[in-house]
Amino acid sequence: MDQGIIQVFAENAYLIWLGLFIILIVIEILTVGLTTIWFAGGCLAAVLAAILGANAPIQILLFLTVSCILLIFTRPWAVKHLNRNRVKTNYESEIGRVIKITERVDNLNQTGKSTVNGQEWTVRSKDDREILEAGSIAKVVAVSGVKLIVEKYEEE
Repeated sequence: MDQGIIQVFAENAYLIWLGLFIILIVIEILTVGLTTIWFAGGCLAAVLAAILGANAPIQILLFLTVSCILLIFTRPWAVKHLNRNRVKTNYESEIGRVIKITERVDNLNQTGKSTVNGQEWTVRSKDDREILEAGSIAKVVAVSGVKLIVEKYEEE
């Protein structure tokens, strides 16, 4: 590589980091999923290092270090607090629900149905030995594919 090109990159490193910062912020805005914000923070640290005259290896090391620190220490907090109002998917919202069995649940004979929110679901018992009669009440404990896994509901 020509020394002149290396010199141009070295003199304008802060612009390269700033450009990468902008690209990462745009990606973050488009994805809305906390995917690149941590690396954008690393870019800002590298911009500062470049402005202060640090060489390229120091800038890269600083970028990686700050990005990793942000990712490790702030992501769990951000995911917990920023995703509070996330809408559950169809199957996630069924777990914990108390339902009425519409067709006898017998795992060995592979029978069992229930209608939940107007949708008919195949139902299986958590325990293969447990049979739930039509009309009985059960609690959804898991979802396996398109099947609700239930256990007999007993009021607490």
